[in-house]
Amino acid sequence: MLYENRKGAPMDSQELWEKIDYYFKEFVLFKIQDVGITISHLVVAAVAVLCSLVASRLIRSALQKHLFSKLDVDQGLQYALLRFIHYVIVIIGFYIGLKTVNIPLGAIIGLFAVIGVGIGFGLQNLTSNFISGVILLLERPVKVGDRLEVNEVWGDVKRISLRTTLIETPDNIAIIVPNSKLLENEVINYSYGDPKIRLRIPVGIAYGSDCEKATQILINVAKRHERVLNNPAPKVWFREFGDSSLNFLLLCWIPTSTIKFDVVSELNYAIDREFRDNQIEIPFPQRDLHLRSAEDVIRFRRE
Repeated sequence: MLYENRKGAPMDSQELWEKIDYYFKEFVLFKIQDVGITISHLVVAAVAVLCSLVASRLIRSALQKHLFSKLDVDQGLQYALLRFIHYVIVIIGFYIGLKTVNIPLGAIIGLFAVIGVGIGFGLQNLTSNFISGVILLLERPVKVGDRLEVNEVWGDVKRISLRTTLIETPDNIAIIVPNSKLLENEVINYSYGDPKIRLRIPVGIAYGSDCEKATQILINVAKRHERVLNNPAPKVWFREFGDSSLNFLLLCWIPTSTIKFDVVSELNYAIDREFRDNQIEIPFPQRDLHLRSAEDVIRFRRE
């Protein structure tokens, strides 16, 4: 028979149920400070944590739908508050689970202390990223929706978790950055504080061109563009006398960095069109070749 008692006789349903009940409620898997942990304890603790996860999801959904949408809270602050609420509810659920199975809190603290020693030896990076994630969520130097430049890579912040941050580039490439890198390394945040940025568009014109006319054309092109701000007003700098051209720099402001590449492209098209209409040449690189004698000319022609 599949189920037998100690005497080898088949178990009836009552004996089978008593044996299952014993292993579920009384059989000690391990002990924590003289507190025996059974399967029932683990199940109760797991249910408490699961309920906290469900409660967290319902509460965050209700807040986002009925509160944040009406208060017009920005996306980054919403994300930080919702993540903080989630972690608080989960910690409460974990604590309730411990109290339900009568595990002393001091034992858990001691267990975490032992784990902390292991972390100190082998998991420094994980700990550093975890602490950095908490700092990012509380201090918010980087928020969801921000446009960042990290190691010459552009992208928008899509998610901040306790260990990593997800950045999505304009090419729809997901970059997972450890949180510690965002605090330890230099990060350009184009959305921090005032979101508007200044464009710097270099333009070269041929020697002999009318510089004043070219300057006015550049300013007019920027002013006519619908996404270029009028305040601060666009302006042009005469940068230098280059090897092949007179080099200018068009400076203008746009409301957000997310449209930078589109605006630069549109301004370049407009500048090329206006220069062609006004006979202002954008030169090719030029070099002058000086031949010192007739023999050099003859040799040059032969070659």
